[in-house]
Amino acid sequence: MYGASIPEISVEELAQLLAEPEGDRQLVDVREPQELEIAALPGFINLPLSNYSQWSEQIVTYLDPTKETLVLCHHGMRSAQMCQWLLSQGFTNVKNVGGGIHAYAVMVDPAVPTY
Repeated sequence: MYGASIPEISVEELAQLLAEPEGDRQLVDVREPQELEIAALPGFINLPLSNYSQWSEQIVTYLDPTKETLVLCHHGMRSAQMCQWLLSQGFTNVKNVGGGIHAYAVMVDPAVPTY
C-alpha cells in the first residue's frame, strides 16, 4: 500500500464543492490550531496531525469510513500523510486537496490569508 498514489482534488474543484449545498462529504483539516487562526475554510473539522495519538484510536467516531473525505493542510504534504493513513484504516473515498490552503488562497480566494 505504501507509495500508492493518493487521489487528489484541485483547489478549484474544492471551491466548487464548497459552493454547493451541503453534500454528503467530510472535510478534514490536519493543520495546527494556530494555523487555523490565520486561515481556515468553513465546514472543516480540525484533526491536527501533531495530536494523532489523541484521536487516531477513535477515528471512526469522528469520520465515516464510507463517506467522501477531503483532507486539507498548508501545502498538501501533511494531508497526503493523513490520506495514506485513512486508506490504511479502511476508508474508501479519500482525496487530498492538492496544494493545500496556500494554493486555495492564491488560486481561488485572495481573501484567505497566506502564511
